Amino acid sequence: MSDLSVVIEPGERVLVLGASGAGKSTLLAGIAGLLGGEDEGESSGHLLVDGVDARAARGRTGLVLQDPDAAAVFSRVGDDVAFGCENLGVDREEIWRRVRRSLDAVGLRVPLERRTDALSGGEKQRLAIAGVLAMEPGAILLDEPTANLDPSGVLEVRDAIERAVVAEGTTLLVVEHRTEVWADLMTRVIVLDADGGVLADGPPLTVFEQEGEGLAAAGVWVPGRSIDLPLAVPGDMAGTAALSATRLAIGRPGAPVVRTDLEIEIATGRSTVVVGENGAGKSTLALTLAGLIPERSGSVVAAEPLAGRRGRRPSHWSSRELLTRIGTVFQDPEHQFLSATVRDELAVGPLALGLGRAETDRRVDEMLEVLGLDRLALANPFTLSGGQKRRLSVGTVLAAGPSVMVLDEPTFGQDRASWIRLVALLQQEVRTGATVVAVTHDQGVVQHLGQSILDLGSGAGDRAPQRRAA
Repeated sequence: MSDLSVVIEPGERVLVLGASGAGKSTLLAGIAGLLGGEDEGESSGHLLVDGVDARAARGRTGLVLQDPDAAAVFSRVGDDVAFGCENLGVDREEIWRRVRRSLDAVGLRVPLERRTDALSGGEKQRLAIAGVLAMEPGAILLDEPTANLDPSGVLEVRDAIERAVVAEGTTLLVVEHRTEVWADLMTRVIVLDADGGVLADGPPLTVFEQEGEGLAAAGVWVPGRSIDLPLAVPGDMAGTAALSATRLAIGRPGAPVVRTDLEIEIATGRSTVVVGENGAGKSTLALTLAGLIPERSGSVVAAEPLAGRRGRRPSHWSSRELLTRIGTVFQDPEHQFLSATVRDELAVGPLALGLGRAETDRRVDEMLEVLGLDRLALANPFTLSGGQKRRLSVGTVLAAGPSVMVLDEPTFGQDRASWIRLVALLQQEVRTGATVVAVTHDQGVVQHLGQSILDLGSGAGDRAPQRRAA
């Protein structure tokens, strides 16, 4: 981010947009006073909050980070929400009133003693937002606040934010690709230019109507603009299933079982999306289907068995045996990065397969170009933006060429251009025979990749997943 000059008045509600990598998250982190120092790169100009350096005004703003895993401080839900208030010196009785009110506002209805590491990704996102609301800051900064939420959760959180900011006149800055969710709440839209400066600035209706075509071309999600990609057509599910689950019970190691008696067939050469409310077990199911965590009971079997004792159960296969058969994209892309550069990260799979340097370089170059990461080939994966990390994590699986791909929220953090590029790439993989399983809350993914839809419903009470047409 460079050459940015803006003034945001108290009480303004600003939607911050821009292409992936334009500096949106960096801007919020700077306003929150989290940037600065020689070890964090070069800076120029001034960033003021209430007329003072942002680093000296940290108690006046509340930031919800893009990665909800990075926000949790304490091991229990209640303590975590109370943390910010305690640092502000709020009276103890008032703290716990705010904790309960904030958790109820965002729809996180779990015991205060629930362990934070037992929450799903969407539940952690609600937890982070509740912690900020409890602080009652003068400015609320939200970085992709609804990215991991189910549709009902999106509306619940959006309404909670509206109640918190409108009545009190709180300043609000939101970085979000779901522009249609937030546009009517905002008084202003600021679009960052990927090359520096501001691409557009003004009231939402004016910006989207007058600049919509150019913004869409620049990668900005403009409300009402359609996607020029084929819609998913429900396919014939007859034939051999790539993966089959029988009387399956799932749960993370050391944690309670979250679903039981699952009967699932993943059709070979088709795209299946897994949907359901936060906490329904979608990510746990994905990891179980992919062979990365063991079944708690029942079994998951693959169509093509391995020779010898390992048989057809992916949970019995080694990582090398999984490599060409089932590739996995985790909900948090950082959990799968192994290398110091983007190029080396994309080369991990091909090299592990024993491919020559020429073929590895060919695959890596193709992935860099098609995913729009070619200019970042020598960057450290951990320094990328959230959307760039997600594209890299998908690219590492594609570069290895497995016959089955299990992807958890594959379009998280994507601008319009990169979303179209990524979904088109996955559609092409299916057309050439790959099997794709995508856990998602993104209705666009459902529309364009949901040849089969596996709906886990609201949680453990809904034991039988519903398979429905796209």
